[in-house]
Amino acid sequence: MAESFRWGIIGPGRIAEKFAADLKAVEGAELYAVASRSGSKDLAGKFGAAAFFETYEGLAASGEVDAVYIATPHPMHADAAELCLRAGKPVVVEKPLTVNAKEAEGLIWLAEQQNTFLMEAMWTRFLPIHRQVRGWLEEGRIGEVRSVVSNFGFRMTRGAQDRWLNPKLGGGALLDIGIYPLSVTQMALSADPVEVQAQAILSETGVDVHTAVNLRYAGGAVAQFTCSFLGDLDGAMTIIGTDGKITIPKHFYLAASAELHVYEGKNQTFKQKHRSGGFEYQIEEAIACIRAGQIETPILSHMDSLGSMQVMDEIRAQIGVRYPFE
Repeated sequence: MAESFRWGIIGPGRIAEKFAADLKAVEGAELYAVASRSGSKDLAGKFGAAAFFETYEGLAASGEVDAVYIATPHPMHADAAELCLRAGKPVVVEKPLTVNAKEAEGLIWLAEQQNTFLMEAMWTRFLPIHRQVRGWLEEGRIGEVRSVVSNFGFRMTRGAQDRWLNPKLGGGALLDIGIYPLSVTQMALSADPVEVQAQAILSETGVDVHTAVNLRYAGGAVAQFTCSFLGDLDGAMTIIGTDGKITIPKHFYLAASAELHVYEGKNQTFKQKHRSGGFEYQIEEAIACIRAGQIETPILSHMDSLGSMQVMDEIRAQIGVRYPFE
């Protein structure tokens, strides 16, 4: 492995631009190559990469690439990740890890067989604020967690053929932004729910534009989250425990502060601005794990990602969203 950790990007679209920009804030790392089956060599210059590959296979086989970030539309995640894993390339896959749990199980099995790193790029889980929230929970600062409430929503104005509303591209609010509140809920409760109840408003294309979910856990805890393309939501998150609560009043998914309220103790506010756009922390975690020879990160384990996919499968079954490629 070269002294500078060199990344390749498969699927250089909107989200990949954010990854490439934040990669510049990671010391000892650089973007070496991008791969696109439909793009041109000009993409290398746009992203500041030294190399361009017309095929994913070419990038996966390159000895100059230490790890690959996959930012294709959702339905292409599994195939691109499988290609890289079979080539022995560590992979960070943009959230959600795959479209469904069956695909996720396949990638996790392959990562184990290949002894190669695989991580879902749920960047929120790696932010300093959420590391602090996990610390408070692990220390038992709010006692036993009994409830988690969160939301994520914005007014989506793009047309029906855009990825967000296109069923052929795995569109819908749940997979694109519902994964955020679900993932932080899974983190807070350290378990998968035993009961899922979901309702949704579907678009003319058949994907969800507004989904509301209730979850119940084995220990009696409950959670609720909403994801929506219909209008702007505040993005608040509240974790309620027997001895206190943790709140992020606005935009928990990119938060730079969190509040600890202890019922019989001292309250605390933790603040930390991002060094860049926020992706830099998941990049640093992936590099550290890969250099340590790990195949997953304890911050977002394979079973954690799989649990989220299983919950989203159940939600989609209840609201009637099935993609044509499934």
